[in-house]
Amino acid sequence: MKTTQIIGIRNFPKGMLNPAILTLAALATLVLVGCDQQKAAIDANRDQVKDALDDRKESVTAEAEAAAKRTDLNATIDKAQIEAEAIATKATLDAQKIRIDAEAAADKAKVDAVKNL
Repeated sequence: MKTTQIIGIRNFPKGMLNPAILTLAALATLVLVGCDQQKAAIDANRDQVKDALDDRKESVTAEAEAAAKRTDLNATIDKAQIEAEAIATKATLDAQKIRIDAEAAADKAKVDAVKNL
């Protein structure tokens, strides 16, 4: 069986390469360029996903801050409503005390009026 040399020893000194070597070198170059393009596409996709996640993270942070502010405002409003209800209830009770005092004074006046007759 006769074997074929890919790189002929005689060809190297003359600076010539076998066509099979040139073909293999061209294919290897194409494969490497193709791999680099695939890696670049993967990196670009990764960067896009990371950017989208960063944007989502920022929006979640902004939403949380807005929710916290709304909660604080709602708590302030609820506190003011509770205080207003307490003031209104106290005013009603004070008015009832005054009415009771007036009714008692009127009843005493009736008793005095009947007594003086």
